[in-house]
Amino acid sequence: MSSCRVLLCAGCSGRLTRRAPAAFHQRRVCTRPSDPGGGFRPERVAVVTKTSRYEFEQQRYRSSGLSEDELRELLALKGSSYNGLLQRHNIHSENVEHVVQSLRNEGIDVRVVRRRDYDEETVRWADAVISAGGDGTMLLAASKVLDKSKPVIGVNTDPERSEGHLCLPVRYTRSFPEALHKLYRGEFRWQWRQRIRLFLEGTGINLTPVDLHEQQLSLEQHSKAHSAGGHPEQTSATVSGPHLLPVRALNEVFIGESLSSRASYYEISVDDGPWEKQKSSGLNVCTGTGSKAWSYNINKMAPQTVEEILHVVKRYNIVNRTLDSDLIEQVTNEYNDSLIFSPEEQRMFFSVREPIANRVFSSSRQRGFTSKVSVRSRCWDACMVVDGGTSFEFNDGAIVTISMDGADALCTVLLDE
Repeated sequence: MSSCRVLLCAGCSGRLTRRAPAAFHQRRVCTRPSDPGGGFRPERVAVVTKTSRYEFEQQRYRSSGLSEDELRELLALKGSSYNGLLQRHNIHSENVEHVVQSLRNEGIDVRVVRRRDYDEETVRWADAVISAGGDGTMLLAASKVLDKSKPVIGVNTDPERSEGHLCLPVRYTRSFPEALHKLYRGEFRWQWRQRIRLFLEGTGINLTPVDLHEQQLSLEQHSKAHSAGGHPEQTSATVSGPHLLPVRALNEVFIGESLSSRASYYEISVDDGPWEKQKSSGLNVCTGTGSKAWSYNINKMAPQTVEEILHVVKRYNIVNRTLDSDLIEQVTNEYNDSLIFSPEEQRMFFSVREPIANRVFSSSRQRGFTSKVSVRSRCWDACMVVDGGTSFEFNDGAIVTISMDGADALCTVLLDE
């Protein structure tokens, strides 16, 4: 099989390294969703592995010099099973090894990196990135890939304990060579998942992010982490920015007070509309990818709620239909399905969590689709968290503009089934 080292075309924003099957070798064109004929074979792949709970507990108490027996006893005191954690760790490790060996058997150069060691240099080296873990690992792997033409592929290494919405179907966890051969034969289509970009400006802003992965931070620790970047507190009225932050949100952006029991105070403008003062439990802005995740659970309705609403409607003689379980399920599903949209749609969905409405604070729109959201913080100790893993300080005077740009889309694959 001959090697096509780099292929370029006007339809792609960059380069793709690939080796095509012989039938496609003469075509020398980039594979796009509208051009499904070509195959894809990377020469260098970075495999980003998650930290299992067993590894996390080991690292957490390593500085204390705990032996394995002492770790076992400590976990038992916390109600956790040492043997159970070790078993899940071994399953994850075996599946990672299966993926890595499958790649190497095909002559592909592989670099295995733990999530804490994953950096921009690794992304530049690789022709493609594979996340070996669950959805959280996929989000981390995607967070450092800003090149629209560099594919990111997720493999769920513990499918019995992880949903893996962003990963390949679970059957490929144990049969990864089959997935590779589908890529070679062109039995897939590219899927560009739209992502959110953030412009931060205002007074006293701090552009230093805090990596929340693998950390369990108290409120005090979180505040110290934000200030650890050596940036003195800015109190001048000088407006700084706007700065395009070097992260893209694949799932969602959340803004709110660090202390969950404290109401978040901010001003919001949707699609360049008027600014509204709001107090709530925070603001979530999601992509189509994230519409199945946190945003969905914020907004979905339970059958019990729908049933109670329909009973109220029936009491007012608006509907005479018998309220059986089929009707309740139908209404529930139709409403909940309306919250989900395609990952490739260049629009967002915003949700104000538990808004406070009175004569001072309004909430004319609690949720809805949007192409742009602007937020001005009036918070005390707030964070802007990207995909649950990267946090930025977002206190009084900070302003963020949340939007989308097609250039930020993440390249993933959908295998033909």
